[in-house]
Amino acid sequence: MSSQLDSSPYSLPPAVQRVASAFRITGWVSFWGQLVLGIISGVVLLFAGSTLTIATRTPTVAGGVQSGSAETGAGLFLSVCGLLVLLAGAFWAFRYTRMARRLKTAEAQVRPKRSDVFQILRFGLLINLSGMAFTILGAQAIVGALVAKSFAQGFSLLSGNPLKFVNPLDVFLVQASTNITMAHFIGLISTLWLLRCINRQ
Repeated sequence: MSSQLDSSPYSLPPAVQRVASAFRITGWVSFWGQLVLGIISGVVLLFAGSTLTIATRTPTVAGGVQSGSAETGAGLFLSVCGLLVLLAGAFWAFRYTRMARRLKTAEAQVRPKRSDVFQILRFGLLINLSGMAFTILGAQAIVGALVAKSFAQGFSLLSGNPLKFVNPLDVFLVQASTNITMAHFIGLISTLWLLRCINRQ
């Protein structure tokens, strides 16, 4: 009977129970938030990349080949880098849920140390900060290309090149970059919340 009480999760210190619950709930919210936004953004970026490749090979009315937008291509590349880092961030958020299970272990020797938990959270911050940096740079490049296109639209009417016009695909790229940035923000807020929960001990 006493061994059953010792192995019960209620025999854990209340502070450890609180931190484990925070890791479990916050980890799942962060994981699903980043995963859903990442999938949506990935589909948009995949569609945008394939459309951009097809558009650059489409012959124009004059018989030439369209040049494509180097600025949009650079923004697309940086946004894809941010998306790849987001996948790592989603995996790291899933790792928070595994950390919650380890924290609920009744054996103190198996339970992770406070320094190890801090190290995992610091690495989670680094993942989301670097991903957000890539995505913001990509969004800046995309928005810069859109501004250049909007200024040059009057001249594009004479050239007849549709790549010089602002089109819905460009707006989709902005939306994808915004979704990726939002997903990294969710990861940052989740990690900072977990750091706050630990510092309350």
